[in-house]
This record gives sequence, structure tokens and C-alpha cells, in this order.
Amino acid sequence: MHKTNTINMKATIQLPLFITLLFLIQSCGPEQQTAQQESIQEYPVTTIVKGETIINTEYPATIEGQQNIEIRSKVDGFVAQIFVDEGAAVKKGQLLFRINAPQYEQEVRTASAAIKNAEAEVNTAKMQVEKTLPLVREGIVSEYELKLANFNLHAKEAALLQARAGLANARTNLGYTAISSPADGVVGSIPYKTGSLVSSTSVQPLTTVSNIAHVFAYFSFNEKQFLDFTDSFTGKNMREKLKHFPAVTLLLANGAEYKEKGRMESIGGLINTETGAVNLRAGFPNPEGIIRSGASATIRIPLQVKDALLIPAKATYEMQEKLMAVTVNKDGTVKVTEIEVMDSPAGEFYVVKKGLNAGDHVVIEGKGGLKDGTKIKPVFASKLSTAKK
Repeated sequence: MHKTNTINMKATIQLPLFITLLFLIQSCGPEQQTAQQESIQEYPVTTIVKGETIINTEYPATIEGQQNIEIRSKVDGFVAQIFVDEGAAVKKGQLLFRINAPQYEQEVRTASAAIKNAEAEVNTAKMQVEKTLPLVREGIVSEYELKLANFNLHAKEAALLQARAGLANARTNLGYTAISSPADGVVGSIPYKTGSLVSSTSVQPLTTVSNIAHVFAYFSFNEKQFLDFTDSFTGKNMREKLKHFPAVTLLLANGAEYKEKGRMESIGGLINTETGAVNLRAGFPNPEGIIRSGASATIRIPLQVKDALLIPAKATYEMQEKLMAVTVNKDGTVKVTEIEVMDSPAGEFYVVKKGLNAGDHVVIEGKGGLKDGTKIKPVFASKLSTAKK
């Protein structure tokens, strides 16, 4: 009897304890679920949209003037006078150098003396013709003597013409001792100073005159960029395509943007087999002469892209030389996605070529630590400022 009461007492005690535990489990369930929900982290998210954008691509370039004329001496001699300084602006026909070449002065004097001698011989030959003519008429001498006298006169007249040509040539050579600018431009460096010996075979020119009223920027496309260019603009040939090419910008060596816009003027007809590059030329007006020949610069080319899928650059990251983005499904599950973008960014955005579609949601920040299947609480960019308060 005593044993039975003990068993009933234990059962009575265990039943309330079981009910209490069950109550505690039921009461804690929603709180744990709420805690789990609260543990899902918030991430800023944006939506991929289609739009129109301008992509700026930049290429290193070298500058050359409209004319770069080497000034060389055509005669042998010493530099007697230099009439300009390096960097000076000169006009066509302005005197630059004078060469001391006394041999050409002597050639002029010799040629002048030869002319006087030839003129005297012509006059003597004429007198001989005049003397022979009446004798032939009177039959004293034969016509052969007259013909011989005329032939001698013609020979002396030819010698006179040759002497005059020699004088002209001597004067031309003497004129080469005064060297003038063949065009308007700016004087380059002057390696030879007064007293230097120069000749037509000298390695360096006396100077260079650059016409920089209009300058050319030379740069190159690789083969892929060249093919993209041909596909981007309408036209039956390159000349027509160049007409549709947008105005280009020149960035100077200090990073400043040159105020004058340029136009694409020509594309090389050959692809360099060693580098795979195609040469291009853009022209820029240079009325103030700010840009000089030989300068280095950068060409910036704008390209308008329609219906472009834009993704913020900060919404991407690199992994094993691939560009990645993290997309978010409707239930908040993320997926790491490889994307392909255009080579040149459009400001702070990339233009997506492959991997994403319009309307996709991508994580903007903190994406590097997310893995496939992770659940997040997306906070869209339009609500981001409110969510952070």
C-alpha cells in the first residue's frame, strides 16, 4: 500500500513539470524565430536599369605641328649671324641665319668677268661678219668665209649665254648664304652657334620652324577597338564614318583639358603586324600657340551608348581576374554572378555586356563576404538614407 502511494506521488509531481516545460517551449518559439529573423543582416541594394550614357576612352598621343620644317644650309660655310632666338615666332620670308661663304662671292665676281669677256668676243665676231659681208658681195671672198664668220658669231653668243647662266648660278649659291623662314611658325632649338661650320651634309639642321596654328594629335587603336569603331558609326567607308565621329578632347601633360575641341581627320590604312595597332590622327586649332610640336598629351573620345545596362562600379569586385557581382532574389537569397563589362567605364558605372539583365537587384556594399545561398535583408538605394537613420 505504501509503495502504491509513492508511485502516484511521483506521477503527480512529473505531470506539472512536463506541462511547465511544454509551456516554456511554446512561449520561447516565436521569440527564437524573431531572433533568427533579426539576425538576417541588412545590405544596401540597387536595381540594374537600362539607360543612355557616354563612355570616355583615353589614349596617349603625341603632338605635331601642321608643318615641321627643318632649316638646313645648302652651302658650306661658317654661321656668321643668327637673327632669331629659340621659341621665337617668325613670318614667312623672315631672315634667320647668314652663312659666311666667301667662295660664293668669288664665284660671282668670276662669273661677272666671264660675261664681260664673252660679250667682247661676241662683238669681235659681229665685226668679222660685218667685214666679210661686203667682200662676198663684191666677189672678193667666197660665201664660205661668210658662213664661217656667222658660225663663229653663234658660238661666241652661246658662250655669252653660258657665262650669264654661270653668273645666275653663282648668285643663287650666294643667296643660299642668307637663310629665311619658308613659312610662318615657331623656331625650335638652335644647335649651331655663331662661328660653327655647317654644310648641306650636317647631321643636325640649323633649326626647325613649326607651324602650330593647327596641330595634330597622333594615337592608335588596337585591332579590337578599331573593329568596334567601324561597327559604332554609320557610313559606307571610313571617310563617311569619320564624319559621324564625335568631337574629341585633348588632355595636356598637366592634366588640364584643352579648351578647343578636335576632330578626327584620318585613320591609317595598315595594321602594324608587330603591335596590332592602327594609327589615327585628330586635328586641333591652336590659335594661341599653347600646344607645341613634340608635346605629349591624351586623347579623350566620347562614345554614346544607348540601352546600356548600368551597374555602379562599387557594386562589383574582382575574384581570380574575373569581375563579379552579387544578385539578390525575391526571397533575399544572394547569388555570386560573373559579369562582363565594356573596357571603359562610364564615370562611376560600368556598362554590362553579359551576366545581368534589366531589373536585377545587386548588392552595393559588403558584397565580398557573401556566398551563394546566404539570406540578407535588402535595403534599396531609394530607402537607404531612411534605413540608416
